[in-house]
Amino acid sequence: MPGAVLEAPISSTSTLAEAVTAKAPGSALVEFHDLTVSYGPRQALAGVSGIFGSGATGLLGPNGAGKTTLLKTLLGFLKPDRGRMTAFGLDPAVEPLAVRRRIGYMPEVDCHLPGMTASAFVAFAGELSGMPRDEAVSRAHEVLYYVGLDEARYRTVDTYSTGMKQRVKLAQALVHDPDLLLLDEPTNGLDPDGREEMLALIHDVSQRREMSLILCSHLLRDVERVCESVIVFNQGQVAARGPIAELTGTRRSVFDVRLKGDATAFLTDIKDRGCDWRESDEGYRLFLADGIGPESIFRTALECGVQVRYLRPGTESLEDVFLRALGHEAT
Repeated sequence: MPGAVLEAPISSTSTLAEAVTAKAPGSALVEFHDLTVSYGPRQALAGVSGIFGSGATGLLGPNGAGKTTLLKTLLGFLKPDRGRMTAFGLDPAVEPLAVRRRIGYMPEVDCHLPGMTASAFVAFAGELSGMPRDEAVSRAHEVLYYVGLDEARYRTVDTYSTGMKQRVKLAQALVHDPDLLLLDEPTNGLDPDGREEMLALIHDVSQRREMSLILCSHLLRDVERVCESVIVFNQGQVAARGPIAELTGTRRSVFDVRLKGDATAFLTDIKDRGCDWRESDEGYRLFLADGIGPESIFRTALECGVQVRYLRPGTESLEDVFLRALGHEAT
């Protein structure tokens, strides 16, 4: 992990009682009930309800599912047509600035100001969050060191690589020590090494610094790596939610199988028996119906003239949960 660990609280504007309340394990930081938000005649959120508790939560869904609308409503940029949302006990539609002061936001798109150095940009973000200038400057240097940009902090952000720009976006989101961190596609555009380093930073922020966060990403493995729970949106509705460990538990019989020969007939017959399947890195992932055991896999393969070269029991992955929530997991 590059850099040092941030130990001291950053914002002097939050009271100790507020910090304890906001970061207590299991507490609900954000709640929304029957939330409906529209763009003209089109409903982007249709009566959704849920909570974002302390810890790391993944926010998943296809394009147009309502994820961005939910975040904009949380930040106070959109007002609901119906229902209510609260963050830290505050209504973002009524007190948007008070809510934003307690949130760190790392947007998907670049947000730096042209010609500004990283240290000046991060300090400016701190001042916008209500920090005194001297404190903002001091904390800017600390967070840039933490994300591994200490040696490049006096360079203009325009000259940064994609990975460095992602890090400076994380730094400006952390500078005021928020109670909740919003990360929108934080590994976007990164190569494998850069993606791994960013995920390690986010994991450290969540686990060692105990900062609650919402990770919005289309990369399910990123969410599995960092988050403990997930909310899946689809067509303006909550399609699935809960702890990842429970959602991916042994609810169904799942087997990874590799076949030798033409698998077309096998896959057709196994589906006719009420089982689902999809292609996987191992070959195929089979979801067996109730009452059907692995012996049916061998029997069906024998009848169809294919060989089972590899068979391993497994559990549902987050990708399986995601596809099932969207209603198109089966082939």
